[in-house]
Amino acid sequence: MKTSNQPIKENGVITKKDLKTMFWRSLPMEFSWHYERQMHMGFCTMISQGLKKIYKDDEEGLKEALQRNLEFFNITAHVSPFVGGITLAMEEMNAQQDDFDTSSINAVKAALMGPLSGIGDSLLLGTLRILAVGIGASLSATGNILGPILFLLIFNVPAFALRYLCAMKGYELGANYLEKIQSSGLMEKFMFAAGILGAMVIGGMTNELVSVTTPLQIGSGESATLIQGVLDGILPGMLSLVVMGIYYYLMNKKVNVMWLLIGTAILGIVCAQFGILG
Repeated sequence: MKTSNQPIKENGVITKKDLKTMFWRSLPMEFSWHYERQMHMGFCTMISQGLKKIYKDDEEGLKEALQRNLEFFNITAHVSPFVGGITLAMEEMNAQQDDFDTSSINAVKAALMGPLSGIGDSLLLGTLRILAVGIGASLSATGNILGPILFLLIFNVPAFALRYLCAMKGYELGANYLEKIQSSGLMEKFMFAAGILGAMVIGGMTNELVSVTTPLQIGSGESATLIQGVLDGILPGMLSLVVMGIYYYLMNKKVNVMWLLIGTAILGIVCAQFGILG
């Protein structure tokens, strides 16, 4: 029987103790959240101890791994250890294989962010939290001390249990299945599918989160034609897509995200004042 200090997989270095450490480090995940890369520092901090073990004798490899895992990351915080576990498993594979494609690590992370956030937000924040608030508030309204206690227990006990389970199962999944995919020669197809899924997630987020409309019209009175209606007839959400294309171009040109945010705010105020944008 393996102890918590023994590697979970053969030829690996990550132990159950390391995954427990990752679980605890996932708790302050959102402390460093910001608009440019959101939870990237919290994610890198969460897995940093595991990375130090994986690249113990490879200082350059550790530096590259830390930089690699400081890319944009955002997810329901409670399921972040699942992605962290898979990431550690892939980093182990990279440390052991000279021909490992490191771009696949962030591709898998990007592919998992959307689906796991949808599940996590719906179950934890949209269902369990509301249920806990309802029970806690109803008891608190009558002066019952059990109100706040039950609220904390109903929400946090399942949430903490989920974090712990995600930490353990994420690494096991990555260690067992990604290695099999690699050895069977299916890794290239897997990464292609992950890339498609990631692109679909980004496309869906663009459609849902970016809204650009214009009240401009051609003509006057009842016969006036709204330009927005014409654009929607050609391609719904066309202006939003154009704006995203402009942002994508500017970010490829290494324009600082903070300047993009400031420019967007100023441009939005000016265009709204002159009736160019709705």
